[in-house]
Amino acid sequence: MSLHAKMAPITRRTLADQVYAELKDLLMTGQAAPGERLTLRGLAAVIGTSPMPIREAVRRLVAERALEMLPNRTLRVSKPGRARFAEITSIRCALEGLAAETAAVERTPSELAEIEHHYRVFVDASHRKRPDVALVIRANKSFHFAIYRAAHMPVLVEIIEGLWLQIGPVFNSDLKGTMRRLTEIDAHAHHARLLAGLRNADRHEAREGLIADIQSSARFILRHGGIFE
Repeated sequence: MSLHAKMAPITRRTLADQVYAELKDLLMTGQAAPGERLTLRGLAAVIGTSPMPIREAVRRLVAERALEMLPNRTLRVSKPGRARFAEITSIRCALEGLAAETAAVERTPSELAEIEHHYRVFVDASHRKRPDVALVIRANKSFHFAIYRAAHMPVLVEIIEGLWLQIGPVFNSDLKGTMRRLTEIDAHAHHARLLAGLRNADRHEAREGLIADIQSSARFILRHGGIFE
């Protein structure tokens, strides 16, 4: 077997993984709305690739319940009902709370510096006269996952990513129209409390700040969101 023949499958797999990562990020940052219809051709145009790696990535995302395959082969972004949304929120509090409290004692100085950077970007972007909503959402995701990675529990991070895939579009959809949620739930105070716990190696403070952030957002969405069937 030639060297080229040996390397070709690796190249294809690397491309499929890259496409999967890009689509996953698109969903986790709310760039697709809950219930939005998608096509392989449309996704290929957005990512800038051929349909083949898109098809492979979509199969993975359907299996992870981030996307749904409809009978006519059209794709739809998952749109959980109220009960499922509430259940995932409870699970997130438990798992992300564990990651936050572990990160409080396991994080390195460089990891804390990265977390603080994303925190500042989030605060600056959301306090602008005309906030850059896309930047706010991305900074929030980066802030959270920098914390989760700092727990040094890669299996836990994978599980958390799976949960964000399922409800990321729900959590981020209402921010596109208004930044009202950030002020009403006092998201900055929750983030500040979480960051203080990380700085002071205070497991309880880090966990409670994280849980308050998740729960307050979920309550707002359940109370004001018109996205549930």
